[in-house]
Amino acid sequence: MSEWPVGVFASVDAGLGVHLDVVQELGIPTIQLHAPHRDSRTQETADTFLANCVDAGITITCVFGGFEGESYADIATCVRTVGLVPEETRSARVQEMKEISDFARKLGCSAVGLHIGFIPEDSSSDRYRQLVDATRDLLDHVGANGQTLHLETGQETADHLLEFIRCVERDNLFINFDPANMILYGTGEPIDALKKVGRYVRSVHCKDALWAPEDQRGIAWGQEVPLGDGAVNIRRYLETLKELGYDGPLTIEREIPEDRQQQKHDIGQAVRLLESLRAEILG
Repeated sequence: MSEWPVGVFASVDAGLGVHLDVVQELGIPTIQLHAPHRDSRTQETADTFLANCVDAGITITCVFGGFEGESYADIATCVRTVGLVPEETRSARVQEMKEISDFARKLGCSAVGLHIGFIPEDSSSDRYRQLVDATRDLLDHVGANGQTLHLETGQETADHLLEFIRCVERDNLFINFDPANMILYGTGEPIDALKKVGRYVRSVHCKDALWAPEDQRGIAWGQEVPLGDGAVNIRRYLETLKELGYDGPLTIEREIPEDRQQQKHDIGQAVRLLESLRAEILG
């Protein structure tokens, strides 16, 4: 695979990603895949989807988990509902991520990812230690499948995420860096955060956003916008990835599934922008 192949977030039957026909039409060579519903995580589904990808020259680079009951309606709701942090759903969600890891193995994919949720601030608390234990349990299953686990950034600062990774103490735990999420959640300037966590970054999203008003950051959402129209500074983002030695896919994510035509248009523009910047930066 060439350095910095363009990618896009895609789906089989669920989630925010575009369908495979859009990936093919736009000529995108890699995808991150939103894991399908449990009933679809079969060998037959995997074989059919993988055959379609092979026929189209598309490589699956990471399979992402998401869970029923998660809501991104506002930041406070995210805190209560997202990822492995909520205690009442943690056990079932760890089990589901193990099943998603098994499905990714059927696809021949060596990485799985998720939003772990809002990691508790107090690393000496029982809640924090129990989350660490659950993450270790998941990582051991993922590791037995020959896979790495990528935590997507956004819901915590770079320093807080680094401390969590250190506490978990597993060598197959890495980061999927999403610069726009740092802005959307109000958790840090994305380029500074990328430099801090760079040694753990194994996959990235190319997404853009505008900050919420300063007095609302961390309380109210920022606004996702088309790539290049926000506060990320995509050129500097790619230059920083180059400085860090990252050579993996540049996976576009555009979270407007309610408007598929606009989503497709914005992804097409993002492809052209990334290809242009890649040519300039990599020479």
